[in-house]
Amino acid sequence: MLAPMDEAARGALSGAPKGGGQDLPMLPDYGGACLSEVVPALLARPGGPGHAGCPPETSAPAWLPGIAAGAAQVVLLVLDGLGWEQLEAHRADVPTLSSMSGGPITSVAPTTTATALTSLSTGLAPAEHGIVGYRLACGGTVLNVLKWTTPEGDARGRVPPTKLQPHAAFLGRGCPVVSRSEFAGTGFSDAHLSGSPLAGWRVASSLAVEVRRLLAGGEPFVYAYYDGVDKVAHERGLGEHYAAELRAADRLVLDVLDVLVPGAVLVVTADHGQVEVRRPPIALDDEVMRDVVLLSGEGRFRWLHVRGKGPAGDATERAASLCRERYGDVAWVRTREELLGEGWLGPRLAPGVEARLGDVALAARAPVAFFDPSDTGEMRLVSRHGSMTRAEMLVPLLASSR
Repeated sequence: MLAPMDEAARGALSGAPKGGGQDLPMLPDYGGACLSEVVPALLARPGGPGHAGCPPETSAPAWLPGIAAGAAQVVLLVLDGLGWEQLEAHRADVPTLSSMSGGPITSVAPTTTATALTSLSTGLAPAEHGIVGYRLACGGTVLNVLKWTTPEGDARGRVPPTKLQPHAAFLGRGCPVVSRSEFAGTGFSDAHLSGSPLAGWRVASSLAVEVRRLLAGGEPFVYAYYDGVDKVAHERGLGEHYAAELRAADRLVLDVLDVLVPGAVLVVTADHGQVEVRRPPIALDDEVMRDVVLLSGEGRFRWLHVRGKGPAGDATERAASLCRERYGDVAWVRTREELLGEGWLGPRLAPGVEARLGDVALAARAPVAFFDPSDTGEMRLVSRHGSMTRAEMLVPLLASSR
């Protein structure tokens, strides 16, 4: 196991992740030990940039590693794609991470980078911030959120990022971000990191250098992002290349620990885990597709947008019934109303967000993905994420000082 956590944290975390067996999806623990709660908890810590606006009785939640709660400065490092189950399976490859205190929390739904990073930075559930997938239904077409493109090309002029997602990052505190230089000015960066200055890096060794500079300048909270683990998993799966990348990421964590100033703490988390999917994506059959006008989402969390719903929603019910019959053995099938009623996207649906959702959701529970012919890039992925299995939903929340 990883380094022991506080007893209170252990109790909170052990009660947080629910479901996730073969028959039940693991639902996010919104309001509890969930990715969407991490930034609000860290900013509200004593001495944090958001603490001045908190009631006097505000205290750190039990699931937050105790060492982070009272830190004078915090670095929050996101290792994209590093799930809790994968971390536990590779303890020997990650000695630095294995020595840190903490445990698992849940990601959000769907477990995809666009959605999860927006929940992390804004402190909001997907139903509130509205970035409800990697490929998002938007005005009759589909927006690739990571590239901020539609089939017509660059969509920044037609779909302004800060209008589609208007909530400020880091509770409007303007916290600095250490991330790849090429992410500056992209649509997705504007959507989920608005108001936050970027300290860019082009090679991974510069990440710790930028963190040191910001801490030395007195920044109380620094957000850092590294995407290597996710890239390798997508391209190569969870084998020897993945293990090698975990060792490199662990050395990066050690580099960041080495530049911490006195009183500073490093907190490490991730946006989602991974599932290895070796077989080609499943093409939805013609009968299912008869009433479908649009597909959005991702391979492991596919939205079906249905035409001709009618007053009784007959086409939606027909599509849902066919999906349960054809794919119920490998996927959880929900209508939009069922999914919202079960709280997959959070407890409160913001105005306009429902229009971005499909009518039927296919969330893979087996190691499969569902094909969208307009998103052929997904054919090349080996490991994937997006659904509600434990392997995808559980992510680490770890902390350590120098």
